[in-house]
Amino acid sequence: MLTLLLLVSILFFGCVSDTTDSTEKREYPMTVYQGSPVNDHAGDSVRVEVYHFHGTHQCSSCIAVGELAEKTVNTYFKDELKSGKLVFGHINGELPENKGLVEKYGVTSSSLWIGTYANGEFHREQNVNVWYKINNEEEYMAYLKGVIEDKLAG
Repeated sequence: MLTLLLLVSILFFGCVSDTTDSTEKREYPMTVYQGSPVNDHAGDSVRVEVYHFHGTHQCSSCIAVGELAEKTVNTYFKDELKSGKLVFGHINGELPENKGLVEKYGVTSSSLWIGTYANGEFHREQNVNVWYKINNEEEYMAYLKGVIEDKLAG
């Protein structure tokens, strides 16, 4: 049973590769998730969350998805981050304190998710297209910038 749990954990939150040396433990600043109340008093307020979900050990592709997402939001959305209209975080899905967020988003593996609060509703979406752009930083950032701008626009 323990072996099965370990295998499921690796498949969901780790990168499986040919050698164990190809994954690395990556430390990110702690993201403290405190819920996401919908701040929608006037009916026109939109809030967007961009979360890089990952395991404790990540392959280079998983690391690239998260680092490029972080670089994108820090480059193009400083004001939105500062105001709280946009939230970004690296979320280790293996940690028990992140269980609620993992369940809320329906996370099953390393991934990039975008949650949007608008008109009193919450919508979540996994963005798989970023994985195809990790080898071209400029293309990745332009693509994700456009996605986030669309979400912020409502």
